[in-house]
Amino acid sequence: MKLDWSRIEPAVFLSSAAVVLAVLAFGVVDPERARELFVGLQDWIVGTWGWLFVGATALFLVFAIWCALGARGALRLGPEGEAPAFGLPSWFAMLFSAGMGIGIMFFGVAEPVTHFADPPVGIGETPEAARRAMTLTFFHWGLHAWGVYAVMGLAIAWFGHRKGLPLAIRSTLHPLFGDRIHGWLGHGVDVFAVFGTLFGLATSLGLGAMQINAGLSRLFGAPESAGVQVGVIAVITAGATTSVVLGLDRGIRRLSELNVALATLLLLFVFVAGPTGAVLEALPRGLFDYAVALVPLGTGFQEPGPVAWQKGWTLFYWAWWIAWSPFVGMFIARISRGRTIREFVLGVLIVPTLISCLWFTVFGWSAITLDAADPGIVAAVGDDISTGIYALLDRLPGAGITSLLAALVIAIFFVTSSDSGSFVVDMLTSGGRLNPPVWQRVFWAVSEGVVAAVLLLAGGLGALQSAAINTGLPFCVILLAVCVGLGRSLWREGRAAG
Repeated sequence: MKLDWSRIEPAVFLSSAAVVLAVLAFGVVDPERARELFVGLQDWIVGTWGWLFVGATALFLVFAIWCALGARGALRLGPEGEAPAFGLPSWFAMLFSAGMGIGIMFFGVAEPVTHFADPPVGIGETPEAARRAMTLTFFHWGLHAWGVYAVMGLAIAWFGHRKGLPLAIRSTLHPLFGDRIHGWLGHGVDVFAVFGTLFGLATSLGLGAMQINAGLSRLFGAPESAGVQVGVIAVITAGATTSVVLGLDRGIRRLSELNVALATLLLLFVFVAGPTGAVLEALPRGLFDYAVALVPLGTGFQEPGPVAWQKGWTLFYWAWWIAWSPFVGMFIARISRGRTIREFVLGVLIVPTLISCLWFTVFGWSAITLDAADPGIVAAVGDDISTGIYALLDRLPGAGITSLLAALVIAIFFVTSSDSGSFVVDMLTSGGRLNPPVWQRVFWAVSEGVVAAVLLLAGGLGALQSAAINTGLPFCVILLAVCVGLGRSLWREGRAAG
């Protein structure tokens, strides 16, 4: 395979590779010290700057909605009159698979059940605790999360597709720093984004391998061991590498559509075979409770729980969404050329939020309802949070087949997250080019799998996950600057268009 260096950004590529190698070596040579350093830094960031995360996520959501209003909402992410690059079904499938897919599989049962059994306030395993559990879950996975992604994605798409700048994080800062983004400042921002994306995906891949291993153990008696988990990582990496080499249209799009179809099949099965009436009653009630609590919780006027609980849940999520915003924002910007700002914002905010609420209600509320009649699911989640979905499926007909389907959906979601992330890293390290060289796609996709496997064997996954989350603080500041620059640009063009 010919190494065509003319289509990459050497400074970003080499700096990113050096940073990845250095941090990987630290996590392997001294995993305990790495864990102590990165987890301690995470605790300090979340504890000290929690107010900033709360205020910023609320601001991002409001700003995203503002962008969709008025004449500026009709502006197109690309030349006026250009048709969207992808149809709505493909667009929704790709942005949801990249943004939330694997998370809702892992936490679909686990988070509502955990809040139900051990609520931040009040007594657990009561009707009040059940309703509160759904409200908190909707809050963590709903509009605030997608508001973060919408702001970053819209800024990259606007300056990349509309203004002709490279499709890269650095371009969002052009209104503030001008052409200096093409120097060390822009290189630093993009390298930081590569670090957060690669290690965030690698640690998620390692943790996901453990969940898939748990499913294989329940289904086929496979041992829960590092060897099996490394084998799972190898298979997922091979699939992701193949997908990213095939490209956005032939690989990532088709795999995302397949995954959404299989996930929908699993959702429909649980809905029909489970406590259908209870779910139908819980969904509108849950959406109402979420709407009522959205402003008090989102602005911090009503605290969701004690400070220690917030650090482990709400503030952790806010830091995580912001840390992942370069990855998800870059990807949804890449697939959103030709859409209007209003289509982009409403599509990114509303549809994934409603799908997430539906998913958590079908899986989470079904688990809570079935456990009330025949206890066991809550205990299973308490023992091992990664087995939550399997514990639910065990209560329904055809558990062997549906558990296998669940393991398959989890695996494909990991492949789609991995190939999407590799594609984003490819673009960042190639100066924002839309079609990076194939050899670089292979390099980053394989690197992600190698990093996950090595850290899994060395015991450094938790430390590197914390390291990736720690990028949330500087990216929170960057996103605030992005809002200023994007707001100024849209205001001017909106007035001209109006």
